[in-house]
Amino acid sequence: MQKNFVEELRWRGMLHDIMPETEDYLLKTPSAGYIGFDPTSDSLHIGSLVQIMILIHFQNAGHQPIILVGGATGMIGDPSGKSHERNLLDPDSLKKNIDGIRSQLNKFLDFDSDGKKGAILVNNYDWMKDYTLIDFSREVGKHLTVNYMMAKDSVKKRLGIEAKVGMSFTEFTYQLLQGYDFLHLYKNMDCKIQMGGSDQWGNITTGTELIRRKVGGKAYAITCPLITRADGTKFGKTESGNVWLDKSKTSPYKFYQYWFNSSDEDAESYIKVFTLLDQEKISSLILEHRSMPHARLLQKTIAEEVTRMVHSDKDLEKAKKASQILFGKSTAEDLKKLDQQTFLEVFEGVPQSEISRADFNNGIDMINLLVNKTNFLKSNGEARRALSEKSISVNKIKVMEKYKIGEDDLIDNQYILLQRGKKNYFIIKLVV
Repeated sequence: MQKNFVEELRWRGMLHDIMPETEDYLLKTPSAGYIGFDPTSDSLHIGSLVQIMILIHFQNAGHQPIILVGGATGMIGDPSGKSHERNLLDPDSLKKNIDGIRSQLNKFLDFDSDGKKGAILVNNYDWMKDYTLIDFSREVGKHLTVNYMMAKDSVKKRLGIEAKVGMSFTEFTYQLLQGYDFLHLYKNMDCKIQMGGSDQWGNITTGTELIRRKVGGKAYAITCPLITRADGTKFGKTESGNVWLDKSKTSPYKFYQYWFNSSDEDAESYIKVFTLLDQEKISSLILEHRSMPHARLLQKTIAEEVTRMVHSDKDLEKAKKASQILFGKSTAEDLKKLDQQTFLEVFEGVPQSEISRADFNNGIDMINLLVNKTNFLKSNGEARRALSEKSISVNKIKVMEKYKIGEDDLIDNQYILLQRGKKNYFIIKLVV
């Protein structure tokens, strides 16, 4: 008896549309199913994480996940959910992006299992590169009418009265190309199901219809809801842009903070969608959270589970320690272990002053540092009072007037953190 993949999606709030008979089919038959990813970057972002979680559940239920990276369709651009045509990618950029995506997916899916469970990554450029327009028109185009294609929501929105930008023929043919991908996988890899976000329903059902008309086959489709935030802002976006899975684009600290700062309403949804915790555990956590929301139990759990899954235990611990620095729950040793990127992110917006390394080499006394070199404090008298009251810290360690700043105080060989009281920070940066 197969695990009920559809029921798993259902209780997690990850089921939007499903073709009739899909659930029964998957319960009876171990099957291959695929999700397509656009190679528009060399890293996926947390919007893609929804689809990754679906593939994880699919594999855990005994099915075989196929990841289709759109090397061919990435040269065109999918109009679904978009108001403008995207930029087309050149072959070198596509290869770089596909290699990056392949590397990331290895963290989440088992590509090594024997039999029919091991995940497979395919690139539709491999079967589209030698396909001529004449072949495509004869073997695919004639099976679907323009009327059928025009009825898709993704097309109607772009061609509607309120649409400011029309749709190119290139984009219009996208649903045929995606439909042909499904047909190719159906014929060559016995792939019977395609999954994706709810904005992909039109493209996916084009594939099932093409399979029916072209080879008389039966294929299935499932979509999940597009994740949104309760306040109406776009999920996965911050002021600085996307939240990426690549730590060089979004540090583990900022990644952790994104989840930790979720609203209570969002957290109840996110913990079902983005963690692999079971239903009993999640229900218990939600009840406990509602009884004492100030403890932010759900947010902490989500931040920990997702950061560990996407990055590592080590990155999670670093992110947690970095998060604690602002709340006074860390040591000077924790602070000095921060890399430059994380240090600057933790203290984003804190005023800075530069000091030349030449001035710094002989050490700088505290009065001179606080007043003349940084203007952190306004006068020598104010500096002496603050130091005598033990309200000045260097890298989280309280210092007195006789203390001299030296090489040993540097964070990442370049920065020093001054602090007055609990929340008044100042950063010193050494320059050549």
